[in-house]
Amino acid sequence: MTDSDDGSQADRTDHERDEPGAEQAHHERDSEHRHHDHHADDLETLGVAVLTVSSTRTRDDDAAGDAIVAALEAEGHEVATRDVVQDAYDNVQSAVDRFVGRSDVDAVVTTGGTGVTPDDVTVEAVEPLFEKRLPGFGELFRRLSHEEIGTRAIATRATAGVADGVPVFCLPGSENAARLGTEEIVVEVVGHLAGLARRA
Repeated sequence: MTDSDDGSQADRTDHERDEPGAEQAHHERDSEHRHHDHHADDLETLGVAVLTVSSTRTRDDDAAGDAIVAALEAEGHEVATRDVVQDAYDNVQSAVDRFVGRSDVDAVVTTGGTGVTPDDVTVEAVEPLFEKRLPGFGELFRRLSHEEIGTRAIATRATAGVADGVPVFCLPGSENAARLGTEEIVVEVVGHLAGLARRA
């Protein structure tokens, strides 16, 4: 090793000792840059379609649908369309398929038909439309539900996925469940997911 090489190494060592946090600051800047990039496509205001699946309710007594609408509008989103359909596979699938094909719909939220009775067919009707599934939604919803209703939370098959580039969230039919899922999960992630799903 030459004297000059030794000096350069000493200089670098002294410089690094003078700035012990330099490497950490560099990593933090990189992390912040990646964070901003990851959210660059987020949508702030969305058009959302709300679908209630029920053989007994109408728009006049749709408490679960009302709770979803209230939670979305409280966050500045707009309800592009809203409908009530009976518990039948074709009804549910055609409604969701129609919604995701609309240019003014950035996301879809359904309520009802996610339980275990024979006429609960929302999950069966909607999941074939998904090109990507979001299993974390159901997992998180059931964890939050467990805090309110205990082990009965396993009876819900709440699910979510992306259909034709549009996030679709399927919630249970009770007013409390619809409010919980929308307020605690959907409004927190829908802008981010909608932006990512449509990114080329």
